[in-house]
Amino acid sequence: YTRGDACPVSERTIFVAIASYRDWQCRDTVTSIFSAAAHPDRIRVAVVDQIIAGEDGSCDAPHSPCSEDPSQPICKYKSQIDVYQMDAQLAVGPVFARHVGHRLYRGEYYAMQSDAHVTFTRGWDGDIIAQIEATGDEMAVLSTYLTDIEGSIDPNTGLSLRHTRPIMCNTEYEGGQQGKHLRHLAQPECMPLIKGMPQLQPYWAAGFSFSRGHFVATTPYDQYQPMIFQGEEMSIGIRGFTIGYDFYAPERSVCFHHYANGANAPKRNRVKHFWENSNQYAGSGVKAMYRLLGIVHMNPEIDGEMWDHIEEEKYGLGGVRTPELFYETFGIDVVNKRTEHHLCQFVETGNMHKKFMSFLRPDGMGIDYSQIDYRFKDPLKHGR
Repeated sequence: YTRGDACPVSERTIFVAIASYRDWQCRDTVTSIFSAAAHPDRIRVAVVDQIIAGEDGSCDAPHSPCSEDPSQPICKYKSQIDVYQMDAQLAVGPVFARHVGHRLYRGEYYAMQSDAHVTFTRGWDGDIIAQIEATGDEMAVLSTYLTDIEGSIDPNTGLSLRHTRPIMCNTEYEGGQQGKHLRHLAQPECMPLIKGMPQLQPYWAAGFSFSRGHFVATTPYDQYQPMIFQGEEMSIGIRGFTIGYDFYAPERSVCFHHYANGANAPKRNRVKHFWENSNQYAGSGVKAMYRLLGIVHMNPEIDGEMWDHIEEEKYGLGGVRTPELFYETFGIDVVNKRTEHHLCQFVETGNMHKKFMSFLRPDGMGIDYSQIDYRFKDPLKHGR
């Protein structure tokens, strides 16, 4: 179907991208995606599986041999699972891994990105499709930091026990070896105040993202950003904003995250991380951060000659909006490295949604920010 044609809901496919680093729960995540889906036949999963052979299990290896139990989802839907297996010792972080994973996209109607240690609710696919379609926004991206799995899913029905959901609005500058950059902090979780559709938010999260498939094609992960962890979300989020995408918090959570908390702590804390290879790539992360921040105009103090501009057009900005418009709208001072605090009071309350959604273009091609003159200021300093 070309754009403008009505692709029936019954034919809409979902591409799911997972980047996994030596994660024993990866195969359980893939199993959950298929077993909990209402229409598993419409789903294709692509995994970049960074493991050490002989030490770590493969993400597409079922718990029992398929010859003994062919009903296992990993066996039953084997033809819909693509795994790119990579030596973990060559891993340079999630940005490059997800870049490789998104190269496995083959034109599915929707695209989803998930962490490798997530459990899905029964009927998640139909639910998240209904939610994104409720926005009426072709450029909608549903994204959030996921709630912890403990106490979240009914073990008998497979349905969510939660009535709250997180929303992305709490971000601050932090420093480090790679320089000052914005980082998402803990996000508020509350009952949705906007009913009947997802709620508009300024930021994008890497752990869960659901959109039309063109998002991964038009906002590709930059393969020239090795050893980046913090900064990934700003790169994709701000570049996506300039291309015309709008970010929303789902009204209902359709999956939950296995954090290293409570009963999950002992096993999750044993999972290795890509920075165990950092000595092999010393200094590459600093250069990559210069590039990441330079592309989105977040480090004006750095001379452009100090970072690599290779394929900048491909991994750069769009022409619909500017990053400066994002910074001005949401109170980010890239010169002095400060943010206007308490942005969540504008976002979480639904005020952002109510103010901005009225400027959704008649053709549904995103919110027209040229019609918005709102500039956020800290309400505790400047009043409401």
